[in-house]
Amino acid sequence: MNSKEIDRGCGTIVSVDKEFNQVSLTKPDSGELGKTFSFDAVYGIDSLQQTVYDESGFALVESVLEGYNGTIFAYGQTGCGKTHTMMGSYDSEDTQGIIPRAFRHIFGCIDSNEDGKKFLVRCSYLEIYNESILDLLGKDHDKKLDVKEDKDKGIFVQGLTSVIVNSIPEIEKTMIAGTKNRKTGETSMNKDSSRSHSIFTIYIETAEDGDDGNQRFRAGKLNLVDLAGSERQSKTNATGDRLKEAQKINLSLSALGNVISALVYGKASHIPYRDSKLTRLLQDSLGGNTKTVMIAAVSPADYNYEETLSTLRYASRAKNIKNKPKVNEDPKDALLRQYEDEIKMLKDALLKMSQGGGNPMDTSALLHNLTKKINPGGSYPEEVRGSIDNFLGKRLENLENIKEPDKEKERMQNALQEKEKALEREAKQKEELQQIIKEMEQKYSKGHESHGEAETTQAKAYKEFQLKSQKIKQKDKKIKEEQLKREEDIMTNVQDLQEEVGDKAKLILKLKKRYKAALSEIRDLEEEHQAEKSDLLDTIRTLDTDLGFYK
Repeated sequence: MNSKEIDRGCGTIVSVDKEFNQVSLTKPDSGELGKTFSFDAVYGIDSLQQTVYDESGFALVESVLEGYNGTIFAYGQTGCGKTHTMMGSYDSEDTQGIIPRAFRHIFGCIDSNEDGKKFLVRCSYLEIYNESILDLLGKDHDKKLDVKEDKDKGIFVQGLTSVIVNSIPEIEKTMIAGTKNRKTGETSMNKDSSRSHSIFTIYIETAEDGDDGNQRFRAGKLNLVDLAGSERQSKTNATGDRLKEAQKINLSLSALGNVISALVYGKASHIPYRDSKLTRLLQDSLGGNTKTVMIAAVSPADYNYEETLSTLRYASRAKNIKNKPKVNEDPKDALLRQYEDEIKMLKDALLKMSQGGGNPMDTSALLHNLTKKINPGGSYPEEVRGSIDNFLGKRLENLENIKEPDKEKERMQNALQEKEKALEREAKQKEELQQIIKEMEQKYSKGHESHGEAETTQAKAYKEFQLKSQKIKQKDKKIKEEQLKREEDIMTNVQDLQEEVGDKAKLILKLKKRYKAALSEIRDLEEEHQAEKSDLLDTIRTLDTDLGFYK
């Protein structure tokens, strides 16, 4: 529980069964049978950030490094710990959330790479505030951006800032700078409530040599999503800007719920992705080409029974969505491919210049078109200066030895000066080319670059341990499923008549309890539907009032 729930003297209504991955919810002061929900993984109040990442984040990030698209998003009411799960705290390593752990995972894998792969890592950071998309890394944080769709790129935000990063400190610095620009505010439910949805995206491009000698490119994308919490005005006491923010948040989360329901239950071909900016940006993550993990954060307090029940139902529906992820091989817009091509062109030009070939005009055009102009300063290298001095000395000596007219001598000296300038220009161009190649190669990582040997070894050992753990967990899951199936078979196939009668009596008793629970569930759904209807009607009235004011 958070401090506000403790101060209210709330009781606990949520229990977690780690063995069978179930969450049970008991309605306070009702005496009714608790509701039970099953998930792929569950975490109680004593769970650790490291455990959550190892079990629910590790495999997905591994997939992104292999070229898949991945999304991790946290859903739940305001104040239930979504931001803690996604971001955590930098006070200690133990309190860090999924996002900083994903950073360490990604660069740990890059540094422990021994296959000669090249990596290009870049990131972007946006927020959806009052249904407007804002760039948290751009110069103008209030500029509204548009969502576009392209047959090659898919869904993307036009004009969104993308930053190339080569190490953990660089990507952390980028993320912290963007987080400072996020919209937060205090409500009666949460002191630092997120007033916007945020999406931090990491793009990982990989290049490796194929068996045929040609380079193969893969591009993975990891969306790390921190959703704003759903709110009820009666609890948050929101007014003014906070109320308008809450209305927009609730409408976008309602649109997300409609998309999930349409994907799970709907037989119609239309999925309402365009109903909000959030669902539009998550279109590929819900029913598309992405591996997606949804983390449902719930409050264990009796005061939040309705919200916790709604979140568990929401998540229970979402787990039935079927995505169709595939590796993104040889993407047309791979930035790493562009860099590799440009570096090759620059190296070819440098080789021609070293061999005395190539047109200086062509080289100048190449420098101008491919990169920004670099002025390294100073004159040409010492070895070039020595060859020029030697050449000039011999020519001047020959001029003095022969009795040439002053006019001829002046002409020769002018020619030599032109030659010196040409050599100087060529030397500067070579320096510029070398500097540009160096700068472009620094944009991507080859492994063993941002960590020391100890950290690289540790990252490699961690990865091997996780892969072994995944296999063990899969075996355990299969054993548990078989055990449950055997128990069900025993319950439904009783041989002995006397035992069958007793079992049927027990079964009737269970069915009665289930019947009562079902009636209770129907009442809860009706109440929840009525509450949602009332909230939507309040929102519509407010919007109508605002519209009338503007008219």
